[in-house]
Amino acid sequence: MGMIIGFNVSFFMLLLLFLSFLCFYPLFLHAAYSITQNESIKDGSTLVSEGLKFEMGFFSFDNSSRYVGIWYHNVPVSAYVWVANRENPIKNRQGSITMKSDGNLVVLDGENNEVWSSNISVSIKNSQAVLRNDGNLVLLDRETNKEIWKTFEHPTDTYLPGMKVPASSGSGIGKDPTFRAWKSDKDPSFGNYTMSVDSEASPQIVIMEGEKRRWRSGYWDGRVFSGVPNMTGSYLFGFRLNTDDKGERYFVYEALNSSDKIRFQIGYDGFERQFRWNEDEKEWNVIQSLPYKKCEFYNSCGSFAICDESDSVLCKCFKGFEPKDMISWKNGNWSKGCKRMNPLNGERTSTNSSVGEDGFSVQRGLKLPDFAHLVNVVDSKDCERNCLQNSSCTAYINAIGFGCMVWFGELVDVQRLENYGNTLNIRLADSDLDDGKKKTKIWITLGVVMGLICLGFFAWLLWRFKGKLKVSSTSSPNRNIGNVTVSEPSKSTNLLLPAEFSGSVDLNSEANPLNNAELSFFNFSSIVIATNNFSDENKLGQGGFGPVYKGKLPGGEEIAVKRLSRKSSQGLDEFKNEMMLIAKLQHRNLVRLLGCSILEEEKLLVYEYMPNKSLDFFLFDPIKQTKLDWTKRSEIIEGIARGLLYLHRDSRLRIIHRDLKASNILLDENMNPKISDFGLARIFGGNQNEDNTTRVVGTYGYMSPEYAMEGLFSVKSDVYSFGVLLLEIVSGRKNTSFRDSYDPSLIGYAWRLWNEDRVMELVDPSIRESCRKSKALRCIHIGMLCVQDSASNRPNMSSVVLMLESEATTLPLPIQPLFTSMRRYDDTEEFHTEPFESTVDLTVTGR
Repeated sequence: MGMIIGFNVSFFMLLLLFLSFLCFYPLFLHAAYSITQNESIKDGSTLVSEGLKFEMGFFSFDNSSRYVGIWYHNVPVSAYVWVANRENPIKNRQGSITMKSDGNLVVLDGENNEVWSSNISVSIKNSQAVLRNDGNLVLLDRETNKEIWKTFEHPTDTYLPGMKVPASSGSGIGKDPTFRAWKSDKDPSFGNYTMSVDSEASPQIVIMEGEKRRWRSGYWDGRVFSGVPNMTGSYLFGFRLNTDDKGERYFVYEALNSSDKIRFQIGYDGFERQFRWNEDEKEWNVIQSLPYKKCEFYNSCGSFAICDESDSVLCKCFKGFEPKDMISWKNGNWSKGCKRMNPLNGERTSTNSSVGEDGFSVQRGLKLPDFAHLVNVVDSKDCERNCLQNSSCTAYINAIGFGCMVWFGELVDVQRLENYGNTLNIRLADSDLDDGKKKTKIWITLGVVMGLICLGFFAWLLWRFKGKLKVSSTSSPNRNIGNVTVSEPSKSTNLLLPAEFSGSVDLNSEANPLNNAELSFFNFSSIVIATNNFSDENKLGQGGFGPVYKGKLPGGEEIAVKRLSRKSSQGLDEFKNEMMLIAKLQHRNLVRLLGCSILEEEKLLVYEYMPNKSLDFFLFDPIKQTKLDWTKRSEIIEGIARGLLYLHRDSRLRIIHRDLKASNILLDENMNPKISDFGLARIFGGNQNEDNTTRVVGTYGYMSPEYAMEGLFSVKSDVYSFGVLLLEIVSGRKNTSFRDSYDPSLIGYAWRLWNEDRVMELVDPSIRESCRKSKALRCIHIGMLCVQDSASNRPNMSSVVLMLESEATTLPLPIQPLFTSMRRYDDTEEFHTEPFESTVDLTVTGR
């Protein structure tokens, strides 16, 4: 009896174990994410990555041809991102995936014939295939843990985030293409379309149809592919051009949200598409499809022509060119392109001493032509000279992100791009340029004649009303505008008036390099009304210049009015400097001056209103700084850098700001940064690199050592201030907030963390977890380069912009800033000094 009972219990336990196994069998099937040597995966079983994001196994479309592939796990609409046996499907369900004794991963059919192999050349005794959570199937040597082979280096038709696409010179075009399309939507065998990176000049993505180009992205400018519409910046699209330890360059994409399922695919129809999985709608949404418009198809208008979707006529020849076949061109067949009207100097068969030299026509807003060549030059003039010295050179460009690029022969695949195109200099014969010069001369002549007529008429008016003016001058108070005398306007005077200057303000001095600035003058009484008589409720803040008030003009436009305080350390010179200087500057990252008003002792500057106040309002407030996430801070840093680069290099005047700080960075409604307060700015001549002053003015904590100690300032002084500001933006702390701490300043604190390899501790805790570590470290590195003691060691702003926008740029190591790391600052703000005398120590006065 006991034996029977024991048998029944044992049977019951075995039955329970068997039922449990059946219940959990599907889990066992999906638990594996790797296979080792002599292990296999049969058709019907799969590998699933550890994070349950990707799955690998057998699939088919018609239940007859079986393929091995990788797809997204638990996504009902299958998207196969990699296929092994594309050209050799298995005709039944007897296939398997296994590891051979030599370490190769292979796919076998029912008769154990190899239909696909990883084909590694070195035998591995102990290998393992691992499906990772990014979709990368990696073959490892288990003894060394070295990656021997991976699907990310052997893709099919799909690019996944994290995949490295080679972009070094000679990669892509001319070698095996990186991505090859399917033959149809249900046939993964090789189709007719391929996609690769062409890196012969600046890298660009190219889609090929057989041996013929179908579409290209335009050149990489350090942030975006310049020919892709709506690609507004790396922070939005996630592409980076990086360099590995061997000096090889590669593109990589990082999704803004790592949980998003994103893929890029070259379709069987020749279109490159970006997909994102929509969990709510349970479908793949197409975010982008290229080519999209007719002009995006390769060379739609032929050589030396522009394709323009916004024009009623799609194709137009460049200036100085005409259609090769006028009849075909008029009938809408533009494929033959255009030809020169007049030959270049080097193309002429006979010499003519009266013929001038070739020149360049400037074409703006273009997708740059294909087949560019990079040239190493120092400046833009060298780039132009290089092109002129080569008789085959037909165009050039020298710009940030591209460097000097030249073109030889025909210019092909040129497209008009609204708002975001590039400027191309196209070589023309002198006679084609002369046509424009003659028109210019005609207009100049007409202008001179009309000017003389107006001057004569004005002289007649002065003579005619001379008596009346004399009578008027004895009965009303007058003020001078330069050399012109005007009367006090009445209450009914128009809002904008060229009036209200005291006699001491000479704006028309011939020695003034800012003469004839385009500036509007506001009636003082209208400003009083707009600001409600400078009421406290309209007061926005207080600066070194004086209080700033919000106002509203009769038309509804909101303005910010800066009112010079009688107690201000900045006087009339600073007022005139800012008023005339900023009127000459136009840039999206500079605040716009609308006008000014002067009445006796009242001096006002009228600006566009910035609803989000200044950067320090958010940055140094523990609550408000949470509105500045890492993406926004990065955009602010880049915006300030581009604004400074404009001041230093690209504006009509070379400007040194001298007072760059967080409170002088205003934020518009979209939190875009705008540099303001040019009261202390100085103008440099074209060849001037450095100047000195007998009166040092500025703000504690932002001033470079050579300026604070010796009165020497240059563009590198602004670079120093930018470095301090960059560190403040990353850390959320003021440079002068370390008075009672171990470190003398933010710079000293940053250097100590840098030296101790703890630099991520500098990042504001509110964004530390959400920021991209590599980008944050790079920003801090750039900041440390900018705040070095020696001006010669600091980069210029063009290098700073390039370093910020391209991670491919290698950064040098900074030198410890001893001056600012050791010196303690009082918690004071703006200051100025008395004039320097030979070796007198710096004397500082605070307010």
